[in-house]
Amino acid sequence: MGDVSGRQDDQRSAPGNARVPSLGPVMAPPPPPRRRRLGTFGAVTAAFIAGAVVGPVIALPTIQAWAQDGGRAETYRLLNLFGDVFERIRAEYVEPVTDRDVIENAINGMLQGLDPHSSYMNPRSFRDMQVQTRGEFGGLGIEVTQEGGYVKVISPIDDTPAARAGVKPGDLITHLNGQSTQGLTLQEAVEQMRGERGTAIRLTIRREGESRPVELSLTRDVIRPQVARFRLEGNDIAYVRLSSFNEQTEGALRRAITSMRNQAGTNLKGLILDLRNNPGGLLDQAVQVADDFLDQGEIVSTRARRAEDAQRWNARPGDIAQGLPMVVLVNAGSASASEIVAGALQDHRRAIVMGVKSFGKGSVQTVMPIPGQGAIRLTTARYYTPSGRSIQATGIEPDIEVLAARAEANAPGRDREADLRRALRNDGERAATPQPPPPPLPPLNLPAGVLDRVVRAPAEGAAAFDPTKPETDHQLQQAAQLLRAIAAAPAQPQRRAQR
Repeated sequence: MGDVSGRQDDQRSAPGNARVPSLGPVMAPPPPPRRRRLGTFGAVTAAFIAGAVVGPVIALPTIQAWAQDGGRAETYRLLNLFGDVFERIRAEYVEPVTDRDVIENAINGMLQGLDPHSSYMNPRSFRDMQVQTRGEFGGLGIEVTQEGGYVKVISPIDDTPAARAGVKPGDLITHLNGQSTQGLTLQEAVEQMRGERGTAIRLTIRREGESRPVELSLTRDVIRPQVARFRLEGNDIAYVRLSSFNEQTEGALRRAITSMRNQAGTNLKGLILDLRNNPGGLLDQAVQVADDFLDQGEIVSTRARRAEDAQRWNARPGDIAQGLPMVVLVNAGSASASEIVAGALQDHRRAIVMGVKSFGKGSVQTVMPIPGQGAIRLTTARYYTPSGRSIQATGIEPDIEVLAARAEANAPGRDREADLRRALRNDGERAATPQPPPPPLPPLNLPAGVLDRVVRAPAEGAAAFDPTKPETDHQLQQAAQLLRAIAAAPAQPQRRAQR
């Protein structure tokens, strides 16, 4: 799915040469890369060798040691192989190719060969990523997908050019400025609909029930997608769904909680934080969201290749939910930053995690801009929950498993991190010697009989899930029922794990 807002994946932009974890704070800038204008690839190989020798100032004995190192000699032979292949492509490929395309493809292949989340972003892709993490952009305000070769509207975003012009869910966008959308990828169509505020675009729409195409002229505006959707369930349960973790997420969460507390007053019995199908995003936002519900203790830690690069984030006093019982909903689409939040609240026993096992992306990507050449997205660390769990390729196991549909029990599972090619292994699997497992989590300490009321799967013949009808959302209804049962039970002292 895509939208004209430019929402794509979970990365973070940065000015200049800043290295920025897609899940974290700005790191120290790297030294500017060496750039040479190269003719033949023999010069490329020479440049690699020169960079190794004359980059930093190195004592002569060290250089002599390198020259004797068989590994270095093999590296130079492989660079010559790379240069030979490059020259063959330039001279013999069936169609002319540009040096830039070949080199960019080679760089991307080098990074994608490491793991599923490392990659190269050309300048255009880098700009798109920066737009996505800001949480606002110039566009029309339409969430779209692709169907039958055309762009299909999922929903217009409220109070945007698309909503004001009368774009409706289910509309098929057949032409953009008179040019057919047939043959365009979804991303190409989205890029054409995005643009500077105040610029115009003409849409041709095929709408069910209309005998003739609908022509609409729209003027692009600044779009701010609703990253936090919220409502009261039955006037006593606060429900917040976070769709991603961009720069707007934590502020939107606080406004949602304040609004619902003002509506419900003292009637609130609990809070549901819905992270299902949330692909993740920025580490600093995940930390802030978890911190909003914790008074103390560790939230998350990261461990990199070098021990001195390890980092740890701790909670500060203050719980915006004021101690209300919480349920966090997760599923196989909950990844990365979502798993950081769910893992932190689970380890501290601040929330009950309900649903099915999460995706299992326990790695941090750092975006390293290359001046004038886009950026690379490189996996630089693993992250760990407060109890020391690495969820890489394992995921967050829910405290209470609740299926979204009866068929889910026997249906083939959707892909998770462990199913991806070249996915990083979990720490426990890659250790040379067996490592002791993290200590078990404290018990849930729920009132007697409460768990017995939770129904694992929808009843046979239950209505299919409809996102516009909360009563068809089995996991949501079980979470609300659990919170009401906890609120109705005799008061007992809360016990939380101290990390």
